[in-house]
Amino acid sequence: MRKLAATLFTATAFFSLAATASAAPAPKLPYTSMAELPIVSMQVYDEKANADRVVDDAMARAKKNHKLLLIDMGGNWCPDCVVLHNLMLVPSMAKFMDAHYEVAMVDVGKFDRNPQIGARYGYNTRLKGVPTILVVDPQTNKVINGEQVFALSNAGHQTPQDLADYLARWTEPNPS
Repeated sequence: MRKLAATLFTATAFFSLAATASAAPAPKLPYTSMAELPIVSMQVYDEKANADRVVDDAMARAKKNHKLLLIDMGGNWCPDCVVLHNLMLVPSMAKFMDAHYEVAMVDVGKFDRNPQIGARYGYNTRLKGVPTILVVDPQTNKVINGEQVFALSNAGHQTPQDLADYLARWTEPNPS
């Protein structure tokens, strides 16, 4: 029980710090729990896609359109991955994502596919959880959410607004 309370406190503190004054404001979502979120798609990752090409194409679009690259690494078996993807399909969230990010969806299977994508950005070991979200500055090719790439691996246990606020945080010019 004590461990759960500490985890909840840490998550609450993290997400309260996530929304900063200079970041683009996250859309205010009409859902208070994940149970209310409409599930549109259960197969969110293309298991046959060439992940290198998916990331390279998204990076080119990000540079051209002056957006951030968001690499969403996960698997279709993962409920948290499905929840996060479906949140990004909610109309107000989709509009926000389109304004700030070029998204590359990368299937990692059961941690046995496409390890080269994480390795490009210094994640050479097995992922700690999925979804793993890499927010990359296309000008420097550096991950700007460094220590927090695994923060959404429990997306199904967070509120929709928490997830929206997390994604908004990285739109700040120099997020900390």
